[in-house]
Amino acid sequence: MRSSHTAAGTETVLTGLIGAGIGPSLSPALHEREAAALGLPLRYLCWDLDELGATPEDAGRLLARARAQGYAGLNITHPCKQLVIPHLDALAPEAAAIGAVNTVVVGADGSLTGHNTDWAGFGSGLRDGLPGAALGRVVLLGAGGAGAAAGYALARAGVHALDIVDVDADRATALADSLGPHLAAGATATGHARPALDDLLPRTDGLVHATPTGMAEHPGLPFDTDLPASRPWVAEIVYRPLDTALLRAARAAGCRTVDGGRMAVHQAAEAFRLFTGRVPDPGRMLAHLAELVADEQESGRVA
Repeated sequence: MRSSHTAAGTETVLTGLIGAGIGPSLSPALHEREAAALGLPLRYLCWDLDELGATPEDAGRLLARARAQGYAGLNITHPCKQLVIPHLDALAPEAAAIGAVNTVVVGADGSLTGHNTDWAGFGSGLRDGLPGAALGRVVLLGAGGAGAAAGYALARAGVHALDIVDVDADRATALADSLGPHLAAGATATGHARPALDDLLPRTDGLVHATPTGMAEHPGLPFDTDLPASRPWVAEIVYRPLDTALLRAARAAGCRTVDGGRMAVHQAAEAFRLFTGRVPDPGRMLAHLAELVADEQESGRVA
């Protein structure tokens, strides 16, 4: 673990986030609160492309600067999750499989290793929030970055039939094809155009929602179809707000649900462990996240 020295001579772990429009990010508070609870001096700084006057293609240059400044690692978010890959010295197998990096760890020798903790975050959140959730047939709505991580997690968890639905049918099919090598023997992943959702929902055991709909700036439901009488479980990716319109509708229909906060916390916890070598407390971090989101909503600063 790399660290820098403060004026008082104590070592402080430097971490941060590279992305665009990340000023409202809750990651600094989430990581710094957990570090404080562990008695670990840590700073988590936002490297906002917009504020720095940088472009997504500058991600490699920013990584090099962070390495020179003694950073232990950085989280990576939109639009840099793929663009950083050519600038890394190594790639964890899961990041290679998903094709995206959301965490870069700086080794003691200065080497840069890319990881993806989103998939582990979703998998852990699903296990904790919906223990025993049936994985016979699952619909994944959204084939973007979050959808790719969730799809990989479902493949690793043993899903038997994964139906991926996206407004871009080609993107859904491409994701399904990429997941093929990671599925259990006899399991399938199939891409579908958006209109297929109406036919798929009544036959599914679970629904994973991985589109921006439901976020504060994109309110509402991601589809008009009523949830089926079979009451599939529903997992949400959106966590700002924690209680989305989809989750409210699902609960009203009698479905078991898990909010997006668990994925957010578990991916952050795994990144924290990679940065610091310390084992965080996801339960404590989940409570911190709930406080942060509630404060944000009360103050009207919802991002």
